[in-house]
Amino acid sequence: KTKKIFNLRNIVGTMRSLSLLSLAGFFHSVLIVFLITTTTITTNTANAFVVDPKQQLSTTSIIRMKATTTTTTPEQSDHHPFCDLPGDPSLILTTNADLGEKKLDIMKACSKIIAEATGKPEAYVAVSINDNASVIFGGSDAPTALGCLYSIGAITQESNGQITRGVTDLLDQEPFGIAENRIYINFFDMPRANVGWSRRTFAG
Repeated sequence: KTKKIFNLRNIVGTMRSLSLLSLAGFFHSVLIVFLITTTTITTNTANAFVVDPKQQLSTTSIIRMKATTTTTTPEQSDHHPFCDLPGDPSLILTTNADLGEKKLDIMKACSKIIAEATGKPEAYVAVSINDNASVIFGGSDAPTALGCLYSIGAITQESNGQITRGVTDLLDQEPFGIAENRIYINFFDMPRANVGWSRRTFAG
């Protein structure tokens, strides 16, 4: 009977030991799974914040390309209607000759000559003639004339020559008698921003 009790105790002790080993093995497995899972999540999180230099360069390049190819639409620009106008051809002529009653006719004739030579509407052409002025040429007060023509563009050798011939033909006739070699006309190509009209400049 004593042997049976002893054997029974041994069996119970053995079962308890096995149970404890099984439980320890279970917790050990859970711990290993937990460590593996934690390591994976940490690695993925770190990788999420790593920027590939090639990808960063590619993104930057795309942004620059978009900025380069972006065009401004007419609605976004500051283009003013004055920028499309033909602008100011204007002649200021000073002479010591007395043009008398022919003065207005000569001014109108100069206006037409300028419009034809520059190809601009005569509506934009201005002419001013100051006669009986104190002017000398080559140290002499013989009949002479000095002119300045300003225009936004249309200042070329051809148009300048055409205007010079036309104005000279008007002044070289009697009774004015201004010789062709006593007439100077200077031509100036004006930037739009340097010509004012109608409360603005022709640049807008």
